[in-house]
Amino acid sequence: MSTTELNTTPAPFVVIAEFDVEPARLADFLAVARDDAAHSVVDEPGCQQFEVTVLEGASTVVFFEIYDDRAAFDAHLETPHLARFRDAFPALIRSEPTVRFGALRSV
Repeated sequence: MSTTELNTTPAPFVVIAEFDVEPARLADFLAVARDDAAHSVVDEPGCQQFEVTVLEGASTVVFFEIYDDRAAFDAHLETPHLARFRDAFPALIRSEPTVRFGALRSV
């Protein structure tokens, strides 16, 4: 593969979402988050990775998601498991989540 081919290959689409979870509701939040993450990886061919991380010493939960491309992420937005998560999480958090988008690049 030439350098030109490497530069034209679309980079995987990355989503990083951060949730400030009510400390007393952390276990409930993680249950619905794990459901969304597990179904994303198993049921969506365009989802390469979906990690759920609890930051040390906090009730902050970070999602790190990698999709083949933006279209794969857009398909994720229409899934039943994300609908379940969207219905459940607002009662479990203290403020609106922060969501960032990017592209996975090798360094």
